[in-house]
Amino acid sequence: MPTLIVTTHPDGDSLTRHLTDRLAEVLAPDAVEIADLAAEGFDPRYLLSDRHTYRVGGDYTPDVAREQDRLDRATDLVLVFPVYWWSMPALLKGWFDRVFVNGWAFGLDADGGIVRKLDRLRVHLVPIAGDDAGVYDRHGYEQAMRTQLEHGIVDFCGARRGVTAYVHDSEGEDADARTRAVEAAVAAVVEAIRA
Repeated sequence: MPTLIVTTHPDGDSLTRHLTDRLAEVLAPDAVEIADLAAEGFDPRYLLSDRHTYRVGGDYTPDVAREQDRLDRATDLVLVFPVYWWSMPALLKGWFDRVFVNGWAFGLDADGGIVRKLDRLRVHLVPIAGDDAGVYDRHGYEQAMRTQLEHGIVDFCGARRGVTAYVHDSEGEDADARTRAVEAAVAAVVEAIRA
């Protein structure tokens, strides 16, 4: 399985799910797995067991180990998610908090320096935004999300940055424009994966 698509939206008929399915359809000749965190019931809560895992750099709970196994089989990770309050949904944030942890995504060397462990993984982002690109530009929202996700997570763990393909104005009235934006995002991700 070279590509793992991780998505999160409570509505199975959402644009997020439509884009996920379209991306999987186009990538069909390649091995693809979809991890629908909402449908699968992934628990995003960071509990004492997660704190223990972080402290010891191992001893992963079964649900976290399952996610790490999926990622270990992938060469590309595609995150398809709606933008909530100018960031990722809490479910996706909790997935990162619990899965991308000490001992697996990164570690510490004898001198306390960071050892980045995900250099085998390329990460692509497909945020689905309700507002248009102009709003994101004027307020710096896109740069803020790129800093948080690309630098704060992808770079920190040593993974490689793939493409970031926003779908803006997802709640607008123009269905044709929305379809073109979805197809452009799918094409950008597919091109990056197959490059």
